[in-house]
Amino acid sequence: MSILETIASHLERGEHDQVRALTETALSESVDASAILDRGLIEGMQVVGEQFRKHEIFLPDVLMAAKAMNAGLEVLKPHLSAAEIKSQGKVVIGTVKGDLHDIGKNLVGIMLSGAGFEVIDLGKDVPPEQFVDAAAKSNANVIGMSALLTTTMPGMKAVVDLVKTRGLEGSLRTVIGGAPVTEEYANEIGADGYSFDAANAVECVKRLVEEA
Repeated sequence: MSILETIASHLERGEHDQVRALTETALSESVDASAILDRGLIEGMQVVGEQFRKHEIFLPDVLMAAKAMNAGLEVLKPHLSAAEIKSQGKVVIGTVKGDLHDIGKNLVGIMLSGAGFEVIDLGKDVPPEQFVDAAAKSNANVIGMSALLTTTMPGMKAVVDLVKTRGLEGSLRTVIGGAPVTEEYANEIGADGYSFDAANAVECVKRLVEEA
């Protein structure tokens, strides 16, 4: 097993100390930093995402893997130029206005980062204008919105409508998700995508970015 495969394997098991040490070892052996990122850290996180999608692992396992990935990234960052980090796209995420639940949203952020996306997390209780302003300012590809309460779901429609009002439809896509949210509701409000869990959210965002 190569050192990159070993890094990926330890990351999948959430062993952050080993991932940090192996990343340092790989750099000392002149392994290219972008290769460590792509074939070690991101590849390992993609396996974690697939296992989570298949319900082979659970939320604590994903959080441990994310901690391991961040440990490796801390070591790598000084050795990576902006050009070497090939971002898959930029995503603004947040929980809509009036909703303070963010576990699902946080997990989506972890999975998107692990898949190579640049994530701008606005947190919870985010008003429509903040979503669209942040996306426009950062030239984001996608806005991802989460809700756990049915009473806050209209905030998703407000964001979708604002994207259209500002003439950003097409260049800026919208994805919604959360326990009470359905694909029918996404279609009803004109959102570009719907995701039923974090792993599916990554697939949905990838598809929308590729279609743009």
